[in-house]
Amino acid sequence: MNDLQPRAARAGNAKGALYLQFRIGEQRFALSVHEVIEVLPRQPLKPIAKAPAWVAGILAHRDMLVPVVDLAALSFGQSAAQRTSTRLVLVHYRGGLQLGLILEQATETLRCHPDEFQPYGVDSGEAPYLGPVRQDAQGLLQRIEVNDLLPDAVHELLYADDPTGMPR
Repeated sequence: MNDLQPRAARAGNAKGALYLQFRIGEQRFALSVHEVIEVLPRQPLKPIAKAPAWVAGILAHRDMLVPVVDLAALSFGQSAAQRTSTRLVLVHYRGGLQLGLILEQATETLRCHPDEFQPYGVDSGEAPYLGPVRQDAQGLLQRIEVNDLLPDAVHELLYADDPTGMPR
């Protein structure tokens, strides 16, 4: 370990990384908090014409237009349940862009070492955003890889070739 590294940083590294936990149905998932910008309650969205059904719409937030994806609809074809624990989570996406995610039961965090998530030997094929898994007393927890969420065609639809990175 680097002796020049601050003591607080060494202590944080010893404890592991922090993840936001959420559910899709009965399945558990995790998202690194380093990717999270802000956690909001559900917000009204403007639908996007010709977008896949799992694209929930556009959020106007802090002078930005942010595309929002319903992760339950993307993963399993059913929209996220309307619960008080369903959140709209803004995340860093592919460099300087922002993406909104509708996540069910996004109310708890977990601290663990990233290497506790292991490949599970299944080809995720159409869902490259489904990362490695971690087993604990509650069962399996799967990590979501934010930068792999959108297929290229949907990325092109939601993020115009605007130099500001603003969606159209």
